[in-house]
Amino acid sequence: MTSAAPQASAQAAPQNDRRRWFALAIVMTAAFMDLVDVTIVNIAVPSIQRDTGASLSAIQWVTAGYALAFAAGLITGGRLGDIHGRKRLFLIGIGGFTVASALCGLAPNPEVLIAARLLQGVMASLMVPQVLSIVHATFPAHERGKVFGLFGAVVGLGAVSGPLLGALLTQWNLFGLAWRPIFLINLPVGLMGLLLGRKYITESKAPMALKLDLVGVALVTLGLLMLVYPLTRGHELGWPLWGYASMAGSLVVLGVFVAYERRKARKDGSPLVELSLFRVKSFAAGIAVQLTFGIACGIFFLVWTLYMQIGLGWSELRAGLTGIPFSLAVSAAAGMSVQKLVPRFGRKVLQGGALTMAAGLVLYIWEAGRYGTDIASWQMALPLVVMGAGMGLIVAPLTDAVLSEVPREHAGSASGLINTTMQMGNALGLGLVSVVFFGAIDEEQLSAAPGTAGQAFSEAFQHSLWWVVGVLAAIFAVMFALPARPKQHLEGADAGPGSEDAQAPRADAAREPVPAS
Repeated sequence: MTSAAPQASAQAAPQNDRRRWFALAIVMTAAFMDLVDVTIVNIAVPSIQRDTGASLSAIQWVTAGYALAFAAGLITGGRLGDIHGRKRLFLIGIGGFTVASALCGLAPNPEVLIAARLLQGVMASLMVPQVLSIVHATFPAHERGKVFGLFGAVVGLGAVSGPLLGALLTQWNLFGLAWRPIFLINLPVGLMGLLLGRKYITESKAPMALKLDLVGVALVTLGLLMLVYPLTRGHELGWPLWGYASMAGSLVVLGVFVAYERRKARKDGSPLVELSLFRVKSFAAGIAVQLTFGIACGIFFLVWTLYMQIGLGWSELRAGLTGIPFSLAVSAAAGMSVQKLVPRFGRKVLQGGALTMAAGLVLYIWEAGRYGTDIASWQMALPLVVMGAGMGLIVAPLTDAVLSEVPREHAGSASGLINTTMQMGNALGLGLVSVVFFGAIDEEQLSAAPGTAGQAFSEAFQHSLWWVVGVLAAIFAVMFALPARPKQHLEGADAGPGSEDAQAPRADAAREPVPAS
């Protein structure tokens, strides 16, 4: 993922520990900012709705719009990084993300907020795809397991910080701004990342001249919009016929996209998506896992917030504090899974994570049914810890497992597709909330004041969680197609800093003409 120009600096990276660890801290901060921005918004949903008068459909678009714009732009962002430079695109992305955050914080109405969130998602799609490519260019193979473990811990920390920060900032009502500081807090972080990134990140780009596949960008974006938009607005509009037609048409558009990409690959070798990757069994299975896992997460986190704050009438702070056991469990399990468990147990770690998470959901369903609207935060702690541990066992090692049998020259494209499908799954999950959650509540209960429709929201919550359990069962089955043990991890474990194996991935990456994420 590095070009010939920065290759020498990449090879010297092990001797320049301070600079590369600074670069890692900067890109991890950007990834952390993106993760926090998703979870921090979920916890502030009721406050945004009260303050702006946003409809439930608009609230879904505040969350789903970001995820959709992010997913639709990830592959394109990776390709632009290859063409124009990964450092340059990272800096443009983090700068644009900071500006979009300011627009979100100053939005006077739901329409402007949704537009700003879409812009935020677009800018994240320029920023985030460069993270793993910069890591790959900076660290030798034998150290990447450690880095992925750190990344898993960052995921957990983002899950911890997002809800709690959102709760505190909303509850404190700083300067009478209500929910707005949840976006404005990105300003100092983004500016710091922009300034330090200019100093410590080394520029790299693909050595071959590449062209951006604009037709492919248009087709994939149109197909995703045609699928997610009707899902998001369907319940509110009474499931009109055009919605079903749009969803069916999206499959046609995506089919045309695949056909065009095949033609593009034969014509000039510069497609937006490297379709040959799907002939690798473990990669195809991993993409399916990422997509379905994203759907599960998209459904759970939004309905969980609605259940606690609107159904049970809890404050943002109480809801945020309730989620701490879950987030700490994610962080702990993710931090040890890559380095401690996967080398010994392989894909069984991921499958164990799916089963553990499903067990936590079933326990949560039982508690929600048993205690009803009288359920307490401490009673939720056990199922949340079990769920969080399961999630942590999946999120950190999954990328390593999926990429282990992918040819090195396509690792960047594969990473971009993995991130894209996860985000697309998240957008689909948020759209499906209309079906699995709001579809189980009648209109009168939806318009009731917080806390007064508790039983209906509790039943809808349980109904939604059964859907998530079903998705996790599917994930468990598909995981059998993953390699028993990730080959990349095993090879890297035996490679010393100066070994040939440790240097080979960087040499291959220098020749790689495909987008990185």
